[in-house]
Amino acid sequence: MEDERAERFEYESVQSLKGVGPAVAEKLKRLEIYNIQDVLFHLPMRYEDRTKLTALGSLQIGQQALIEGVVDHCEIKFGGRGRRSLLCYLSDNTGAVVLRFFHFNKAQQNNLVAGQRLRCFGEARRGATRLELIHPEYQIIQQNHAGIEQSLTPVYPKTEGVHQTLLKKISDQVLMKINQGYLVDWLPEDIRQEHQFPELAAALSDVHRPDKNENADALNQCQTKAQQRLLFEELLAHQLSLLQARTKIKQTRAKKIFVSKSDYASFIDSLSFELTLAQQKVIAEIFSDINNEHPMLRLVQGDVGSGKTVVAAAAAMAVINTGHQIAIMAPTEILAEQHFVNFKRWFGAETCLLLTGKDKGKNRQQKLDKIRTGESQIVIGTHALFQDDVEFKQLVMLVVDEQHRFGVHQRLALFEKGQSDKGSIKRKNNFVPHQLIMTATPIPRSLAMTAYADLDYSVIDELPKGRKPVTTVVVSTARREEIIQRIEKACEKGEQAYWVCTLVEESDVLQCQAAEVTARHLTGELTNVRVGLVHGRMKQQEKQLMVDRFKNKEIDLLVATTVIEVGVDVPNASLMVVENAERLGLAQLHQLRGRVGRGGKQSACVLMYQAPLSDAGKQRMGILRETNDGFKVAEKDLELRGPGEVLGTRQTGLMQMRIADIVRDEHWFAEVKKAAQHIIKHHPQSVKPLVRRWLGKADRFANV
Repeated sequence: MEDERAERFEYESVQSLKGVGPAVAEKLKRLEIYNIQDVLFHLPMRYEDRTKLTALGSLQIGQQALIEGVVDHCEIKFGGRGRRSLLCYLSDNTGAVVLRFFHFNKAQQNNLVAGQRLRCFGEARRGATRLELIHPEYQIIQQNHAGIEQSLTPVYPKTEGVHQTLLKKISDQVLMKINQGYLVDWLPEDIRQEHQFPELAAALSDVHRPDKNENADALNQCQTKAQQRLLFEELLAHQLSLLQARTKIKQTRAKKIFVSKSDYASFIDSLSFELTLAQQKVIAEIFSDINNEHPMLRLVQGDVGSGKTVVAAAAAMAVINTGHQIAIMAPTEILAEQHFVNFKRWFGAETCLLLTGKDKGKNRQQKLDKIRTGESQIVIGTHALFQDDVEFKQLVMLVVDEQHRFGVHQRLALFEKGQSDKGSIKRKNNFVPHQLIMTATPIPRSLAMTAYADLDYSVIDELPKGRKPVTTVVVSTARREEIIQRIEKACEKGEQAYWVCTLVEESDVLQCQAAEVTARHLTGELTNVRVGLVHGRMKQQEKQLMVDRFKNKEIDLLVATTVIEVGVDVPNASLMVVENAERLGLAQLHQLRGRVGRGGKQSACVLMYQAPLSDAGKQRMGILRETNDGFKVAEKDLELRGPGEVLGTRQTGLMQMRIADIVRDEHWFAEVKKAAQHIIKHHPQSVKPLVRRWLGKADRFANV
C-alpha cells in the first residue's frame, strides 16, 4: 500500500507543484520533465561553492568565487568596432576587481552607483589592469549581514525559458516530500548493502543539496557515495532495459536452420579467396545461433576491410538452402548496390534482388511480386525494404549493415515491423526473423557491453591474408603541390587514387575548397590523369555510374566528398588524400582510410590539414599515424567525443545519461551486469520501475 502511494506521488504531474502552471509545464517538457519523478532525477551537472566569501585580494585567475565589495565608480567604455561595455569598479579592504557587462540597460546602470554594496558570483579573468568578472551574477546588499548559501549550489541542465531559480524551487518542494518518506527505493537491499550505498532519498538529497563541507571537486568528478549510488542505478536501468528487450525477443519463435558440412564446404569452395580464422569463428557462431528455435540476436563487428560481407553471405547460403528468404538492409544506395554486385556473383542473378527508393512504377511492382512469391530469396536494399507495401513470403533472417548509420526511428520501425503481424515483414506461422547486425565502426568492448546488452557479440579481429597496413602521413596544405605530383606518379604506374573534400560547395567562412572546384583544378594540373567526381548532391544513378567507371579503371583519380566513406570497394586504389582532414572525426577518418589498402599493394593515406592545427586536431592525426587498429582508434574516439557521438545515438537519448558516464564509470560494468541478472532472477518486481524511473520515454529505443 505504501509503495502504491509513493508510486502515485512520483507520477503526479509537475503542475501539482507550486509555481508550475500550464505555460511553465510546457517549457519543462523540453527537459523531459513531465512529473514529480522527472524533477527528482533531473540531476545537477556541476556545483558551485557560494558558501563562503572570498576576499578580493586573494582572488586567483580562473577561480569561481562569491565576492562582496563596494562600488567605487562605473563608466561606459567603447572597444573595437564600437562595442560598448559597462565597467563597474569594486573594492573591499584587501583589493579591487572590475565587473564587465557587455549587455546592460539604463536601469542597471542607474542601480550600480558609487557606495552601493554588491555581492557577486563569477569567474575571475585577467583584465587590462586588474582581475575582471565578466557578466557575474550579482545582488545589491542592503545590510551587511545578508545570509549566504548553506549548501553548495547545484547547476542543472536548463533550456530556454527555464532558469536555475525555477529548477531549484521545484526540486526544493519535491525533496521536502521525499524526506517525509514518499519514495520507493527499488534497488534491492542486498545489492545496496553489498556496495554500502546510501538509501535513495538520502542519496538524492545529497546530490541535489550537498552539504557545504562536501568537497566541491569530488562532487564535480562524481566521486561521492551518493553520486556513485545513483550512477550505478542508472547504468543498471539501461542494462535491465536491454536485457528485458532481449528476453522479450527470445520468448518468440524463429525458423530453425541447420547447415550441413557439405553445404558449408561447397560455399567455401565457391569463393575465390581463403576465409580468415576470425571469419570462420564468427560464421560458426552464427550457424550455432540459427540452429535454434529462438531468434538469433548477434552484433558482428569487424574493422574496415575485415570481410564482414562474406560472413553475411554464409548466413544467406544457410537461409536459401532451406528455401526461405533473407533481407539485407544497407544505409546508402551505394552500399546496397555494392552488396548486390557481390551477392549476385556468389549466388546468381536469379536469387538476388535490389530494392531502393529509385524503384518506381511497373519496375517496382515486378520486384514486389518477386519478393511476395518468394522467387527472390536474397532481398537487398535501403530502408525502402521496410515500406508498407513490401511483403515477404517467409523472411527468416534480417541483416542490418552499418546499423548506427540509420536514424533511430528507422531502426525502431524496422524492429517493430519485424515483430508485427501487420506491416512489411509479415510473420508466417508466428515466426520472427533471426537478426544479424553488422558494423565496421569498431565499438570498444565496454561500450558494446552497455549499449548492446541485448545482443550477442562477435568480432572479426583479423584482416584477410596479403593485406598490408596503410601508411598514414600528415601534411599541411603548404605541401599540396608535392602531393599532386605523388598522385601523378601513382597513376602513371597504373594505380588509382581518391581525393576527398569535406564540403560540396564553396564557403568563405570555412575556407574549404569545394569538391567541384577541386576536381576542375586537378583536371587542369594533371593533364594525363582521368579525373572523376562524386558528391552527395548528384543523382544516385550518376554517383553509381562514376563509382562503376572508377572500379573498371576508366578513371584514375576519384574526387569525392565523404559519400565514399562506406561501401566503395576498389582493390586497385592505393592512395587517398583527405583535404581539410582536421574537420573530420577520428571514426570518419578511419573509415575513409579503409577505402585503400584493399588489394595486395602497399597503400597510403595522406591527411592534409589547414595550419594552424588545434590540440584536438593534433591528437586525432597522431592517433591515426600511430595505429591502423580500429578498436584502438575507437577507444580514443570514445575518450575524445563521448558515447553518444560514437554510437550515433545522440538524437535518441539511448546513451544520454543523467549522471553516469560510460567512459569514466567503466569499472562498474561487471558489477552492474551481475546486479541486473540478480534482480531479474530474485526481484523481478523492481525491473519495470527502475527502467521507467531512469529511462522514462527513452526505454522505447532499447528495442532497437
